[in-house]
Amino acid sequence: MNLSELLAREFQFPSVPRVVALLLNALDQPEVDLKKVNQLIGTDPALTTRLLRLANSDFFHLAGKIHSVSEALALLNLDQVRQMAQEAAKGASIKAVPGVDLQHFWDYSLDTARVSRSLAGVVRQNQQAAFTCGLIHAFGELAMHLAMPQEIAQLAEQCDPLNLRRASFERHRFGFCYANVGAGFARQWGFPQTLVDALEYQYAPFENSVYEPLAGVIHLASWRARGKQARLTPNQLASTFPGSVGVAMGLDIDMVLQQDPFDWSSYS
Repeated sequence: MNLSELLAREFQFPSVPRVVALLLNALDQPEVDLKKVNQLIGTDPALTTRLLRLANSDFFHLAGKIHSVSEALALLNLDQVRQMAQEAAKGASIKAVPGVDLQHFWDYSLDTARVSRSLAGVVRQNQQAAFTCGLIHAFGELAMHLAMPQEIAQLAEQCDPLNLRRASFERHRFGFCYANVGAGFARQWGFPQTLVDALEYQYAPFENSVYEPLAGVIHLASWRARGKQARLTPNQLASTFPGSVGVAMGLDIDMVLQQDPFDWSSYS
């Protein structure tokens, strides 16, 4: 399967069952707490993409303008959000994507989002956009698993989905990787160009003819989150740190790690 064929398919990405249940409960309250609704949606990559697709649709004439959950909630009414949550509930599952431990994937995505937001603040980029991009940056991986289960299963023998070198392995094997898939869908869904570029070039920020700083933020944040999921030691982190991206962003390894304090005592 080539990239164009994959992008021509329609996917319903699974949401976190517990988050969907809590969201529906929050939306059923007599006085809906929008802050709580915002927080819940902002922990779920699938809910976030659903909401951004709706807010950036032609219906609202704001395609390419809505970067975050909070911006989308300011635009949509609660009935629209409730309908979206009900649709998500039908596909909420922890075993919906072959070859992916979804709980690890969701934890990893949220880790990346939080570090992205923090790093964006350090380098004076849009923190809301960085959080959104960090949260959804790997959903192209889910699409590849759903569309190409046999090919991906073969790749898994060499490299698991959250491996630091996953993008390189995918590009070598297929000619594209999860970043290209995610960016392709984001482009089709009318997401802001900043998010599209950050998703497209997250694995190699310097390949973009117009350097997008947010791509560098996501690159560093995903390195940190993948290292955390892999439980890399401090020495292993130091040896894998993407120094060229760090230099371009004005960030060294200590500055990146400080955005996500971690207890290293378990390694002693």
